[in-house]
Amino acid sequence: MTLITACATKKAEPVVIDKEQIKKEIQARENEFAEVYNSGEVKSIGYYHEDATSFPQNHAPLVGRKAIVEYLTANMDSLAQTHKISFTTNEVLVSSDGNQVLEIGYYSVVSSANATVNSGNYMSLFVKINGKYVCFRDMSTSEIPLE
Repeated sequence: MTLITACATKKAEPVVIDKEQIKKEIQARENEFAEVYNSGEVKSIGYYHEDATSFPQNHAPLVGRKAIVEYLTANMDSLAQTHKISFTTNEVLVSSDGNQVLEIGYYSVVSSANATVNSGNYMSLFVKINGKYVCFRDMSTSEIPLE
């Protein structure tokens, strides 16, 4: 009996997931993205995974961080300096091991007069690499109708 007990495989300890803490981490990533984007220095954006894919509104998918940064840079018009974007993490759906997070959120773009220029919803899939969440896939939709 001792031999059987000694050879028994230990069950893996369950991973404890703190969704509120993860939600705070994801919101911090969104705040960092907004800060960098609002500064106009998107070249330094560390939000996206190297192999990320972004599905921007009214555009073909962008594959790779380089393509995403080029798109963001090219689409910052002269008004971008008077407009500010912000993100709100509404919900996180976390994998059982905590290494993947699907974020559902809301974004808003306001003018220097605090008037809403654009707003909408988004989903972002994050993966945890070296202890930090990075965006692997994202897409958004505007609440403002096309003209």
